[in-house]
Amino acid sequence: MILSIHASYLPADDLEASVSFYRDILGFEVRAEGPLQATVGPPGQPGTSLVLRPPAADPEITDEERATIAELMAKGVHGIVVLSTPDLIGTFDRIQAAGADVVQEPVRQSYGAFDCSFRDPAGNLVRFEER
Repeated sequence: MILSIHASYLPADDLEASVSFYRDILGFEVRAEGPLQATVGPPGQPGTSLVLRPPAADPEITDEERATIAELMAKGVHGIVVLSTPDLIGTFDRIQAAGADVVQEPVRQSYGAFDCSFRDPAGNLVRFEER
């Protein structure tokens, strides 16, 4: 069996700000945009996308669950995505210069990864690893 990741969902309480972050700062393509969600992805990789969607748009969750999700988003612990780059320092410098919220500057981890991280406008952790 061969599987690949087609799309992953990230919460986005302000779609416009989130789309701007992924498009203007990270250089992702906007593949679809509507009132309830937007789909973005890395250029040249049409089979891999991030779907940005406000938690309130899901009719299946309760008001209590929406409040919990909002709390977790505010703490920055609800959504996480890990992206890879061949040039971590260059990527870090470009994203930091664009004004993104730095969580961790580039560092070599004890387990071998060379990485850094930022928060997107919704508080999701966006981690970059050099590969």
